[in-house]
Amino acid sequence: MKKRILSGLALGASVALLATACSTSEEPGGSGSGGTGGEKVTLTVWENNTAGEKGPKFWADTKAAFEKDHPNVTIEIVPVPNEDLDGKLQTAMNGGNPPDVFLQRGGGKLAEMVAAGMVADITDAIDAPDIPEGAFGAGTLNGKRYSMPMSVQPGGLWYSKDLFKEAGIDAPPTTWPEFTDAVTKLQDAGITPVALGAKDAWPAAHWFYWFALRQCSSDTLEKASNDADLSDPCFLKAGELLQEFSKTNPFQDGFLTTPAQNTPDSSDGLMAQHKAAMQLMGSWEPGTVGSLTESGDPLPDMGFFPFPEIEGGQGQPGSMMGGMDAFSCSSKAEMPACTDFLNFLGSASVQAGFATANSAIPASSAQEAQATVTLPALQEALAAYGKAPYVSMWLDTRLGQNIGNALNTGIVDMLAGKGSPQAIIDGANAAAAKG
Repeated sequence: MKKRILSGLALGASVALLATACSTSEEPGGSGSGGTGGEKVTLTVWENNTAGEKGPKFWADTKAAFEKDHPNVTIEIVPVPNEDLDGKLQTAMNGGNPPDVFLQRGGGKLAEMVAAGMVADITDAIDAPDIPEGAFGAGTLNGKRYSMPMSVQPGGLWYSKDLFKEAGIDAPPTTWPEFTDAVTKLQDAGITPVALGAKDAWPAAHWFYWFALRQCSSDTLEKASNDADLSDPCFLKAGELLQEFSKTNPFQDGFLTTPAQNTPDSSDGLMAQHKAAMQLMGSWEPGTVGSLTESGDPLPDMGFFPFPEIEGGQGQPGSMMGGMDAFSCSSKAEMPACTDFLNFLGSASVQAGFATANSAIPASSAQEAQATVTLPALQEALAAYGKAPYVSMWLDTRLGQNIGNALNTGIVDMLAGKGSPQAIIDGANAAAAKG
């Protein structure tokens, strides 16, 4: 069965607006609404801010502010570790007992939730004038909106300027030969070039996604997403490039058993301690690494550069990959309390608070929200994202949970020496055939 997976082009349009907009906003008024009759309502909210102090404090403050304006509504915040969230959410939905509000990644994962009747259509209830139209793209399906965007997440390579300088690297690489030369210089200087948390699968898979973005044309990526079919030779080439790169030993020892986030021994922890020079991630990187520094703040020497261009590929130069953090209401949530909460999340002050707590790029174009983007690395990422001729969502998000899991597993198996580039493609296509 073919699914309509929205192109990431809408994300690019959103970022272009974010880079230039500076509108002002009025906060939503306190309606005091509960359920349809004003009765007492409790909304459970699943979010993934589980590390450090800033994220949990943001949610505690948001809960208190919303409950003050809506005395009939109680918000229960449930922090779920990022690596566990998709699985727990799928289990809850399969059991018919989803949380009322939950983090939404969009794409094929959203399409599966909509098909199962587990996420609410909020199109007519949205009241967030400072969220640009394009920002809703990843959470829109067949013209209907299903989520409130919170942050824009351009991906690429985040690096330590100090470690680059120590290795004699004068400028961030822009081409693949320049990149591999930088890896060699770091190795020669006794510095681990790339931190990788392959225990969680998706960070390793990001390398495949980016190779695919460079090898495959935008039309091919669109067709592969819509048809749930990775048979085009460009995907096999992406796997071959990753396999070839991995043989140069760019990752830290034990990368297959290293988690991605939240702990000092994670790949984020390696970055926080300057034990690795680079990590391929989305724009959450300054915040998640910052939560593991002594100060709890982002690294002052962190920079950003786009994934290098690779000669011979069919991808448009400058194309990027990314996603968005957003929140959805389950189809079983009490209305209008749930959409009131989503609109509250879309307000300028809450967007600013979320961005500050997570060192993120807010979805809102309001001046109050955009003024929070002060980290040079985030500004560099936003500038590159805004200029991108094509933007794709992460491939596992676009393809949906089952195909995405098979894809990610196949990539880790190859890196572990138990699989091959062809096995990655075969596994993903086999998962697609099962529906």
